Amino acid sequence: MQWRFLPGLVPSLFCVAILALQGCSLARVDDNLPYGVLNNNDLQLVEDGLPTYLLMVDGLIENWPDSESLLASGADLYGAYAGLFVEDPTRARKLSNKALNYAFRAACAHDGDYCDLRSLSVPEYEALLAEAGKGDVPVLFTLGGAWAGYIQQNTSDWNAVAELGRVEATMKRVTELEEGYQYGQAHMYLGVLNSILPASLGGKPEVAKAHFEQAMSLSEGKNLLAPVLYAEKYARLVFDRELHDRLLKAVLEADPNVHGLTLQNTYAQEQAKALLADADDYF
Repeated sequence: MQWRFLPGLVPSLFCVAILALQGCSLARVDDNLPYGVLNNNDLQLVEDGLPTYLLMVDGLIENWPDSESLLASGADLYGAYAGLFVEDPTRARKLSNKALNYAFRAACAHDGDYCDLRSLSVPEYEALLAEAGKGDVPVLFTLGGAWAGYIQQNTSDWNAVAELGRVEATMKRVTELEEGYQYGQAHMYLGVLNSILPASLGGKPEVAKAHFEQAMSLSEGKNLLAPVLYAEKYARLVFDRELHDRLLKAVLEADPNVHGLTLQNTYAQEQAKALLADADDYF
């Protein structure tokens, strides 16, 4: 995956989507099956096996096209699969578009007011978010994640890039309503979004830092992707080698086996190794 217009919003933002696999919507498909994925520490095995699960969810959606939980599951799964495992840009765009389509349909199934979100002006969209309650958090989080993934795969399309503000507004609302949802993952999205550019070019690295630290605090150290993103997006942006190495070394020393987080933590440790390996070249 190559970035042409938003170099700061690199594939690791998209890879945050793996946490979405632990969402309540997927758990409703089967209470235990998702954890067979989430608690697996073999990334290759999951990569090989997920397509079968994707096709199963597609089939279920064909039978129950208005099921919010199934549609949200489809959005989460397609977004995670495209971001983690698909290298071909054309195929990744197709899969991320399907994820976003499922997310929009899930939102519509959840609330009729969410049925035509793209037609709303930004003020109208923000006003609708202001009316959201805690019960709307899961669908908003799924929508924000799928939307971010779609934009990431369509960075040459300025109409898509222009929607980043809606993603940020969505994740901000999630943190206002239930900031600990999914181990504080919304804060990780906001951390990455605010570290796209250095301060000299209008970026908000200190805001990003606060979001990353809050994500780490909310997960109580269980979510190893939070410090990896903190190191990659903030520490590298401000050229803080000491913080960068300290965060990544702590990730490598941590136990990745956490119920519901093992797969994501395994991925995070691989990323930590790669970042440390080229740190001398970067700093």
